[in-house]
Amino acid sequence: MPRSTFPHTFPFPPQTHTMANFESGGIAGVLLGMGNPLLDISAVVPSEFLEKYGVKLNDAILAEDKHAPMYEDMTKQFEVEYIAGGATQNSIRVAQWMLQVPFATAYMGCVGADSFAAEMTAACLADGVNANYMVDEQTPTGTCGVLVNGGERSLVAALNAANNYKIDHLEKPENWQLVEAARFFYSAGFFLTVSPDSMMKVAKHSAEEGKCYCFNLSAPFLMQVPPFKTAMMELMPLVDILFGNESEAVTFAETEGWATKDVAEIAMRISKMPKQSGHRARTVVFTQGVLPTIVAKEGKVYEYPVIPLAAEKLVDTNGAGDAFVGGFLSQLVVGKDIPECVRGGNYGANAIIQESGCKCPGVPKFQWC
Repeated sequence: MPRSTFPHTFPFPPQTHTMANFESGGIAGVLLGMGNPLLDISAVVPSEFLEKYGVKLNDAILAEDKHAPMYEDMTKQFEVEYIAGGATQNSIRVAQWMLQVPFATAYMGCVGADSFAAEMTAACLADGVNANYMVDEQTPTGTCGVLVNGGERSLVAALNAANNYKIDHLEKPENWQLVEAARFFYSAGFFLTVSPDSMMKVAKHSAEEGKCYCFNLSAPFLMQVPPFKTAMMELMPLVDILFGNESEAVTFAETEGWATKDVAEIAMRISKMPKQSGHRARTVVFTQGVLPTIVAKEGKVYEYPVIPLAAEKLVDTNGAGDAFVGGFLSQLVVGKDIPECVRGGNYGANAIIQESGCKCPGVPKFQWC
């Protein structure tokens, strides 16, 4: 499929675009993401700041009471940047950026009735993402502290309104039509802490209709906390493509009682786990930072090298994994094979880590095949 030449920003609201028919070649609304929309508050901080709030380098956690003053502390001590974020929303925005087709993507999640939500809505509209938020008028929009240290990042998320998404919103006819129009679905694992019933409903629809459901392990704690792991394993038989990184892969193996830390072996074992939908084998994709990406599919393991980047060009690894998924999905939804999907993922990740936060730089220079 040739790359489209639509402009990067669009003057029309998403509601004015009629959903195209995927089989006839249109891709409007082909990819739907569901997750926790957060406004990232990003700052470069010293190691002492991480220690003060008990945050480990390169970790992703939910905020506790001890983190409550951290966000204000960040704004007082450091130069902060506000960026529309949340893992799933990041991936959807990157996929949209790569595709450059108006409203090829849509997104659902819960926000508050405040200026932060207005900023995120405007950002998605400018990017060409159909952001279909549920609005909780009683709770502020969620935020995520992004603590950058030495090019690595730690995430501390205060979900707030993002924690209040309800399946009732999904089931409204005007919202469910986005599900029916989509052919591909994606949620980061973090959404398991909020609305696992919504994820199951969409995943079952995907399996019944022969569509493709994609999921991300996202963070070790999701496998270490029993209720979240239970929800994950209930969803797993419906997952067609599973994403994660090497530390999440090892944690998954540990919680399954597997005596291995070999990422390739873990990927293979997960790919062979029971699957409810039989229209395609499960594909497992594990990134490993600068090491090759591991893909397990149909009894084979493949390795794909990442794009080299000089140390002086590395700005921020925040969103690298999300960007990889977004780039991967941008190729998947137009029918590319796995090597091309990984190439798209590598391009997305490489572009994002040269920016501060998960921001899409101008028009992508990705060479479509």
